[in-house]
Amino acid sequence: MLRQTDYAKRREEIYSPIREEKIFTWDIDARDQEEFALATIYPVSELFVSSLRTATEKLGEIFAKTIRIVQKGSEELFQELGFPQETWATLRLSVADHTPTLLGRFDFAHTPNGLKMLEFNSDTPSKVVEAFYVNQKVCDYFGWQNPNHDQSRMLTDSFQYIRKRYQQLGYPSKHITFSSLDWHIEDSGTTRYLLQQSGLPATFVPLSKLVVQQDGLYVRGMDHPIDILFRFHALEILASEKSKSGFPVGAQLLQLIAQKKLAIINPPSGFISQNKAIQALIWNLHEQNMFFTTDEHEIIETYMLPSYLENVFTGKKPYVRKPIFGRNGGAITLYEKDGTITSQDDGQAYWDQAMMYQEKVPLEEIEVESMMGSYRGWLLWGCFLVDGKASAITTRISDRITGDSSRFLPIGLPL
Repeated sequence: MLRQTDYAKRREEIYSPIREEKIFTWDIDARDQEEFALATIYPVSELFVSSLRTATEKLGEIFAKTIRIVQKGSEELFQELGFPQETWATLRLSVADHTPTLLGRFDFAHTPNGLKMLEFNSDTPSKVVEAFYVNQKVCDYFGWQNPNHDQSRMLTDSFQYIRKRYQQLGYPSKHITFSSLDWHIEDSGTTRYLLQQSGLPATFVPLSKLVVQQDGLYVRGMDHPIDILFRFHALEILASEKSKSGFPVGAQLLQLIAQKKLAIINPPSGFISQNKAIQALIWNLHEQNMFFTTDEHEIIETYMLPSYLENVFTGKKPYVRKPIFGRNGGAITLYEKDGTITSQDDGQAYWDQAMMYQEKVPLEEIEVESMMGSYRGWLLWGCFLVDGKASAITTRISDRITGDSSRFLPIGLPL
């Protein structure tokens, strides 16, 4: 085992130059000063990388097909799936039928039975900068091949495509804004990175400087509305937001989107597929041998897990309970088959949401070096879906529930 002084020296050699470039500045968590990005590298094989990308593209097709039907569904279906009523009109807007979202990330467990998809982060996916930018820097340091080499070009191509697609649909596209919470280092850093990669004639504006009016969304002090908005801000959060005076600014903004007075990235379909109730819907259709082709049923059986909107597992199998719009491990509970809780999120968020129940599968357990010494945790694999194509891969190591305390673990192909 390396001495901690060796690890600390290596860590500074890797991340100090990256910090100076001011693209990735959250290698240390600003809230608790704990290490987020590890100064080590985890080996992957070309075969495993290929299997992740194959699973991602095939699942992307399954979700795209499902979303097309959901968008044509009744309000009763929207209600049953747990979508806030304020979003219903927005959900029906179809932008690009071939993909469920412009930029999303599937999360997988690598189990003894192969890759199993746990969820789809398709509305505001994080870990973008780590996968598309930082991983290359770490691979360069260790002299390994980066499995994500040159994947950032896919980001540029996808943003150029979505602008042209909105133009084809009759939207104006001159005034483009990228926005997030400016005080949130990771959110604003991710948004600024995507703005840089997009190649679009756009500017970054904090969410706090956006003004909702009846005829459009404006930047405070500007006399023209925003045409296209990239927002690193979840639609289900937006739906319930109000001004200090109590005005429902979120609902008004969603109405502007529904009236086609504002185009958004990710498009509304990304919000639909973010909802974990969609996984339950897909599994239900699969169990009833409906809707999907024989090949598609095989994809679902291979990569997805039994998922339901009610608990059918107690007394039968270990399972996980998840909020349908939860993020970062919030409100997740792990159970043994007798209903005994083995692990539970201790945060306050998302407990009031509808829940999805999913069969529990094991994550890989490994041990790595960290600033605090040897760290043992569980691996969660992620693969980005960019305009319907599999792209960069990333992994995190964490406690049994992958939450805010998870750590970025760079990956590489040994030479």
